[in-house]
Amino acid sequence: MNTDKASIGHFFQELQADICDQISATDGKGKFEIDEWRHAKGGGGKSRLLQNGIVLEKAGVNFSAVEGPAPDGLLKTLEIDNTRSDDLNFFATGVSIVMHPSSPIVPIIHMNVRYFELSNGTYWFGGGIDLTPHIVDKEQAQYFHQQIKNVCDSHDIEYYPKFKKWADDYFYLPHRNETRGVGGIFFDRLSDDDQHTKEEIFSFVKDVGNLFAPVYSHLMEINRDKSFSEQHKKWQYLRRGRYVEFNLVWDRGTKFGLQTNGRTESILMSMPPQANWAYDYQAEKDFEKETVALLKKEVDWLSLKSR
Repeated sequence: MNTDKASIGHFFQELQADICDQISATDGKGKFEIDEWRHAKGGGGKSRLLQNGIVLEKAGVNFSAVEGPAPDGLLKTLEIDNTRSDDLNFFATGVSIVMHPSSPIVPIIHMNVRYFELSNGTYWFGGGIDLTPHIVDKEQAQYFHQQIKNVCDSHDIEYYPKFKKWADDYFYLPHRNETRGVGGIFFDRLSDDDQHTKEEIFSFVKDVGNLFAPVYSHLMEINRDKSFSEQHKKWQYLRRGRYVEFNLVWDRGTKFGLQTNGRTESILMSMPPQANWAYDYQAEKDFEKETVALLKKEVDWLSLKSR
C-alpha cells in the first residue's frame, strides 16, 4: 500500500466521488454540484453540494489537498516547535462531510477523515464520524455505534472504547453541558508507533471513510417516510442551532481551515440552511425531554434497549 501524500490524496478524492454517488442515489432526486477551487499558496479542492433533495435539504462533501508555508498561528495551535532556522511547509488533505436532512426524524451526520504532514517529516492521520439526531432513537444509535465498533475491532480492539470516549469529549458543548448528539468516534494525530505502521493506520482511515455511505443510506431509508409535526420541526431548528454553536465555537476543522487561509465558503458549508435560537428554551414535549436526557457523555449505546 502506497502511503505517500499523492496516494493518500488520491484515495480521499475517490472517496468523495463514491460517497456522493451513493448518497444521491439514496436521496432519489438531489444531485451534488461540483465547485472546484484553488488555494492561494498551493493545491485546492472540490466542494460538492446537494440542495433540496427528497431526503436531504443540504448536504456537503468537501475534498481538499492544500499545501504551502506553515503559518506561525497554525504551528502554535498544533503545538509544534519551529525554532529551527528553516521554514516549514505543510500538506493537508482529506474529506469532510455534513448532511442536513429536511425531516426532523432523519439525523444529521458528520464525518471527517484527513492526513497532515510537515516538511520536517512529521505526519499524522485524524478523523471521526458522529451522529446528531434531532430526536434520539436508541435502537438507531445502537446500530450506528455497532457499525463503527465492527470497523474499529477489525483493526485494534482498543480503538472503539478509546475513540468513542474521545468523541464524547470532543463533540461536547461545555457552555450547554450537553453532547452534540449520540457521538461516534474521534481520533487525531495517529502516526506509526510500536503497535501500528503508517500502512495500518491508513487502512483504518480508509475503512472509516468507506463506512459512511452504507450506514447513512440505511438511516435515510428507514426514516425518510415517517410523519412528523410542526413541533418536531420547531425542535429540529433549535437542535440545528446547537450544531452551529459547536461548529463556530469549538470545531478544530473550522479553525484549521481559517488559520490556513482556506476557502471560507467551503469551510462554512457545514452550516444548516436554517436554524433557530429561542431564549432560555425549556424542553416541553416528551420526545424533547428524552433527547436532552441522553445528550450525555459515556452513554453505553451498545447496551441500551429500544425505546
